[in-house]
Amino acid sequence: MDRFSFLNAAHAAFFADLYDQYIENPDSVEPSWRSFFQGFDFANEYGSGYIEITSGQSQSGAENPEIPEKIQKEFKVLNLIEGYRTRGHLFTKTNPVRERRNYTPTLALENFGLSNADLDTVFEAGGEVGVAKGTLKQIIDHLEKIYCDHIGLEYMYIRDPEVRKWVQNWLAKGENHPEFSDERRKQILEKLNEAVSFENFLHTKYVGQKRFSLEGGESLIPALDALIESAAEKGVEQFVMGMAHRGRLNVLANIFGKSTAEIFSEFDGKDYDDDSMFDGDVKYHLGLTSDKKTKSGKSININLAPNPSHLETVGAVIEGIARAKQDRHFPEDNSKVLPIAVHGDAAIAGQGIVYEIVQMAKLDGYKTGGTIHVVVNNQIGFTTNYLDGRSSTYCTDVAKVTLSPVLHVNADDVEAVVQAVLFALDFRMEFGSDVFIDLLGYRKYGHNEGDEPRFTQPKLYKIIAKHENPRAIYADKLLSMGIIDDDYVTKLEKKYKAVLEENLEESRKKDLTVITPFMQNEWDGYVQAYEDDMLQKVDTTFPIAELDKIASVITELPSDKKFIRKIEKLIGDRKNMYETDKLDWAMGELLAYGTLLTEGFGVRMSGQDVERGTFSHRHAVMKVEDSEEEVVLLNRLKDQKGQFQIYNSLLSEYGVVGFDYGYALASPKTLTIWEAQFGDFSNGAQIMIDQYISAAEDKWNNQNGLVMLLPHGYEGQGAEHSSARMERYLQLCAFHNMYVADCTTPANFFHLLRRQMKTNFRKPLIVFTPKSLLRHPEVTSTKEELANGSFQEVIDDPNASADKIKTLVFCTGKFYYDLVAERKERERDDVAIVRIEQLFPLATNQLSKIIKKYKNANDYVWAQEEPKNMGAYSYMLMHFTEVKFRLASLEQSSAPAAGSSTRAKKRHAAAIAMVFDKDLFN
Repeated sequence: MDRFSFLNAAHAAFFADLYDQYIENPDSVEPSWRSFFQGFDFANEYGSGYIEITSGQSQSGAENPEIPEKIQKEFKVLNLIEGYRTRGHLFTKTNPVRERRNYTPTLALENFGLSNADLDTVFEAGGEVGVAKGTLKQIIDHLEKIYCDHIGLEYMYIRDPEVRKWVQNWLAKGENHPEFSDERRKQILEKLNEAVSFENFLHTKYVGQKRFSLEGGESLIPALDALIESAAEKGVEQFVMGMAHRGRLNVLANIFGKSTAEIFSEFDGKDYDDDSMFDGDVKYHLGLTSDKKTKSGKSININLAPNPSHLETVGAVIEGIARAKQDRHFPEDNSKVLPIAVHGDAAIAGQGIVYEIVQMAKLDGYKTGGTIHVVVNNQIGFTTNYLDGRSSTYCTDVAKVTLSPVLHVNADDVEAVVQAVLFALDFRMEFGSDVFIDLLGYRKYGHNEGDEPRFTQPKLYKIIAKHENPRAIYADKLLSMGIIDDDYVTKLEKKYKAVLEENLEESRKKDLTVITPFMQNEWDGYVQAYEDDMLQKVDTTFPIAELDKIASVITELPSDKKFIRKIEKLIGDRKNMYETDKLDWAMGELLAYGTLLTEGFGVRMSGQDVERGTFSHRHAVMKVEDSEEEVVLLNRLKDQKGQFQIYNSLLSEYGVVGFDYGYALASPKTLTIWEAQFGDFSNGAQIMIDQYISAAEDKWNNQNGLVMLLPHGYEGQGAEHSSARMERYLQLCAFHNMYVADCTTPANFFHLLRRQMKTNFRKPLIVFTPKSLLRHPEVTSTKEELANGSFQEVIDDPNASADKIKTLVFCTGKFYYDLVAERKERERDDVAIVRIEQLFPLATNQLSKIIKKYKNANDYVWAQEEPKNMGAYSYMLMHFTEVKFRLASLEQSSAPAAGSSTRAKKRHAAAIAMVFDKDLFN
């Protein structure tokens, strides 16, 4: 008896489902089936099969005569179906202006052991794709429409079979071709007309001016319109969008509703209506927040974040904004806030921050319930062809890191583009995961409108010059369908351009440009502050009885849980230090957080190893010994009104700082902190620091209260673990842009953190935090200093007798304690040591009073442990000229510190000696 005869009675779709089960878990299928599929896999790998299921081949790749020919053919068709699903995207009609590269093997029948003779044969395998008992020709036609027309879909690498099945079912509806109503099609055409007409208008009115036009990718506008309208119907209430330059003005005008009169004023180069607080930025960097009514009457909030020329930087920022909005407004349902990231093809492929952001997408501290990524694919980066711009097949291949589906769409087919965004929206809402859309178009002009693209791509631009725009292509389609008449588009264009003309005339009656602040709805009650405001004293006191209550909670482990002995000892030591009134750095920090939480503020901290602390000092999160359950004592406060959130980050600085900056941008009532593992690790986020943290208020009128904790101090740990590059931050300081501090006591750090929340404005705060001082016996504060003290910008020498002082020393941070120890060793009572705790803004009035106090001093020293060309020396020379400083420091150096601990100690000792010996003047 034929041992495979039972296969004759089986349904082909059953084989496919069983094979999927086998792929997921081979042991879950019956042993004889497992053996059967193992033979298929072996034949596929070593024989002549295609990719997935082979059709009854022996281990040598030959046909197995024992399996009925009908069943062999059914498996070949199943293999064909898998081929389309897996590789169909390589054979699509998605490129409007270039020939596609050739890929092998193709989807030709002979590659699957089939031939034209099989085209009229009915195969049950068709049921797998919804063509029950269809002929092979019908099955292929169905697959071609779904996978190889104007949308190519990559998804078969998704490991969850249920997700793959959901995708397949979605695509099967209408064979991945939309059936829009006539009214819907007219709406699409209207938005397409706005996109095209807007660019045409600017091109004629502002000849040669940079605008980074959307021409070649105009279908983005109806796509975004459809996405926002449909998302609102599914319950999304807020949208957070980031995009680079290409098409940005078009999006602002036709999606966000920005006044075109304001845009025209920006083109005319007018000054701003208020030039005292900010200098503004180029028009295609500006952001906008607006409230919009959808067609169905729903009210939604839409935000386009401002961005710098570092194109993908804003991607991290919008994720942080979205997460803050979710935490603040929809803590139980993150689907209510939808992040949309619009990329360029060269940027998404070439910039590493994209990978960092993608890796954050599913992490507890950073997830936002799925982002819809849209790539405006010009197939060229500035002048670089795509073949020189990436090694990957597609610019979107980074999506595969998180197994996110990717749709490649022909930008000339606007209905396909809308179909793609509707798929993306449904997928995001169903699975809370990212989706990528690769919108394949072209760039009509050069990188900007003043460039000559034919210098570098002459053949391509001959094709583009003759190519119809998407509006003309779609209008022809609707005309042929009888949906519109010959004059329809002309009337649309005339009506739209009449409004633009009216707004242009209106704008030229005004002398100044009005810049609308971004996300002002989240900042009600906050004012903008000048430098003098930043130096005003702020009440940061806190009732000592309430401080006692907080301390009692954070110095007591839950009795019903078991912790390792070191944790028990650490918490016991904290209890003892509070009772003996000697609070260390970690205790001061945790009490600051506790007080803010009881006052209604949130606290969010992230960074590498922040839960425990790089130097094992914080222990804000403790693990139960047996279960590793997390215990966060700061979330057990009796009168807690805010939430304490702390997350160990992925090994990223650029992406994470961008995220936390975005979080602080949308949540001014949350103390948002990023801590570097070592201070110099912030180098990896330098673009965020330069473009956002130090300059955003000046460029975009955006306040932000992000705190950056940067461990800093010379303890012989080499070049990379000594300096937080203080000089770089001080060089960025000007007017009223941020605070820079280097505290020396737990109490001052306590009040510094509280001041950050207690003001009615927000500024970024850079803090150079200690390493060795975390456990230094002299670095303690009392409960009274916390409860009833205040932040001190300058700390005078508490032990100096003013009349005796001949040498007045100014320093910051850890170096103070080194100098005090040396002074004690030398028994020098003629030297006073003053600590500058806040470097920017510099409290010059306080410094002047201190100098006058020491009337017998004639030797003024600036002392620092950093080399001469680093640290705060050059900054002090620029900002404080009342006295002439003698410098005590290491010699200038290219590296921040020596690698040899012995050499580092010698140099450190030499810098200290200079303070006390004028003859060693640097």
